[in-house]
Order: sequence, then structure tokens, then C-alpha cells
Amino acid sequence: MKKMVLSLLVDNTSGVLARVAGLFSRRGYNIDSLTVGITEDPKFSRMTVAVSGDDLILSQIKKQLLKLEDVKTITELKGGESVVRELMLVKILTDMTERQQIISLANVFRAQVVDVSADSVMIEMTGNTNKIEAFIKLLDGFRISEMVRTGLTGLTRTAGE
Repeated sequence: MKKMVLSLLVDNTSGVLARVAGLFSRRGYNIDSLTVGITEDPKFSRMTVAVSGDDLILSQIKKQLLKLEDVKTITELKGGESVVRELMLVKILTDMTERQQIISLANVFRAQVVDVSADSVMIEMTGNTNKIEAFIKLLDGFRISEMVRTGLTGLTRTAGE
């Protein structure tokens, strides 16, 4: 199975998210992650949709999305040609002896400690999926009480960058 990240410029109107998600559900396609936010022009929103499938399915997803009236443009965010990031917040239960280990680990990954309490530390991390997965793997053995990830978002690079 291949993975693909699509950046869709869509009208910023009610129901657009439902129409895009409905296209996926009607055809039995799975969405790996979906993020939506307003752009520099309030008339438009940008959706970043991560999907997986074989070549035929990925091709069909693009074609079907282009048929939607609300979708203005679709750009595939390819590695090396784009910047794709994700945000994660993770709350780790800890005592005083483990706290410094977790903070040191966060520093290595350029993550931020955003909350500390008597029995937990909350870390904020932004990066590509591989970086986030590597950090989570290194937290094995610690007690993660809660974790949330935003899903992917990204933009294509400008020529020459």
C-alpha cells in the first residue's frame, strides 16, 4: 500500500468538509488523517488529507475529489518537494526521578514542555511523522496517560528552496 498526502484548496463554506468526507465514505476509501484550516484568503480553506491505497485507488481519489464543485485545486505533497508537519501533545505520568529523563528526551527532539504537575509532564512536539513516531517509541516504558495528534498539514516548497 502506498501513502499519499493531498493539499486541497476548497471553498470556505458550510458543508464542504461533509461533502469531502462523504466522498470517501461512499466509495469505501479510508482517510489516514485530515486537517482543515482557513487560508490567507478567508474565502478558502485548505484541507490536508493523508490517504493510502494502491495506485488505482489513489488515482481514483484524486479524480473524484476534482469532481467536487467546492474543490478548487489539488496538490500532491511529495517528499522533498514539500514541507509536511504534525503536532502532538502527550501527557506522561511521572515521578521526580523520571521527570528529568523525559525532559531531556524532549530536548533532544526539540519538543517543548508545556505543562508540569506533581505527577505528570505534558510535551508538545511538531515534526514529520517519522520524528513523532520515533519519540513515541522512546517513551516505551514510561506511562503515557493521554496523547493527541493533529494529523498532517503541509505546503509545497517554492522553486529554489
